[in-house]
Amino acid sequence: MKTIKLQFPNAEGQTLSAKLEMPVDKMPLAYALFAHCFTCSKNLNAVTNISRALTSKGIAVLRFDFTGLGESEGDFADTNFSSNVQDLILASSYLKQQYEAPKILIGHSLGGAAVLMAASSIPSAEAVATVGAPADPPHVKHLFQNALEEIESAGEAQVSLGGRPFKIKKQFVDDLEKTDLATMLKSLKKPLLILHSPQDETVDIKNAEKIYINAMHPKSYVSLDGADHLLTRKEDASYVGEVIASWAKRYVSDETKADLTTDRQVVVRNEKERGYLTEVLANGHYLIADEPTSVGGTDLGGTPYDLLVSALGACTAMTIRMYANHKGIDLHEVKVHLNREKRHAADAESLDEKSKVEIIDLELELSGNLTDAQRARIAEIAGRCPVHKTLTQGLAVNTILK
Repeated sequence: MKTIKLQFPNAEGQTLSAKLEMPVDKMPLAYALFAHCFTCSKNLNAVTNISRALTSKGIAVLRFDFTGLGESEGDFADTNFSSNVQDLILASSYLKQQYEAPKILIGHSLGGAAVLMAASSIPSAEAVATVGAPADPPHVKHLFQNALEEIESAGEAQVSLGGRPFKIKKQFVDDLEKTDLATMLKSLKKPLLILHSPQDETVDIKNAEKIYINAMHPKSYVSLDGADHLLTRKEDASYVGEVIASWAKRYVSDETKADLTTDRQVVVRNEKERGYLTEVLANGHYLIADEPTSVGGTDLGGTPYDLLVSALGACTAMTIRMYANHKGIDLHEVKVHLNREKRHAADAESLDEKSKVEIIDLELELSGNLTDAQRARIAEIAGRCPVHKTLTQGLAVNTILK
């Protein structure tokens, strides 16, 4: 993951602080815009962990501090829900101008309500996801319930939110009351994913139900069982990011990730700035290869040897399936377990490094209504797969300089 620090102006010309998290290959499938929870910042652990999970799946994420919060300029007391929505729209425009318009909108808590309100003003958005979002923005008032009378009479009050002091003005409360999220949901017309914990003590699970009922299809709900409102456990936040990434890929435009045009069966590309991370386009199918972090890689893909051994395993399984189908054998499942290592040859006179040979141990696990004779025959057939023959009978590689 690569992090780029950015800045862009809000409607008043004040500078908002942002971070753009890019996939390690810097070739995102899509860009997402993230709105954090009420009085939180872009650096909240949950936001960071969700973003990292998304970037690991090839989705870039722009997260920023709303006006008056975190590292952004402005006075929080002068902001309101409507200004947060405006900040989101401006963030979307900035992302479009500098990189690519966001196709995915994600909001946590009140940020979820904000992305729902902003979605209609961000035409590039093709999918919207909310996490622990209130069905009605006025729900936020319960966080400073004890100060409402003072806010009403004096026009403002100092309240403690998350252990930090914030000034809340009457205009903030009035703005929340004017928000009609239910009507907006009925006209959203974008795929919606609602993630919410049944144990959320800050925003009750009934809010997820209200959002789901008011929204039009396509809409989906995922229960974050056991998670708290702020997703303080890393595994909960990572799960949220992974689920959103898998769901969103169904809706964002399917574009070719890599321009690896070739008339060959396979083309491989490695660029200096990406270290060992290497792209592979195999007959139109995109893969990546990498090395473990212990040897300087980023461990985002299997090693070349992992891919080689995988090819043998896949070919073995396919050959067995082809044979079973042809013979009408009731083979339910075949698993091929493989392990590659260097071992000393059995007939080696010395035990130095030169006497070692490459060995692949291949173990078959067969399930189904099979006789002992059928199992033995399948094991014999396994050794006849084309990749097995190529590896054991010798292979010549003809290298030329293009």
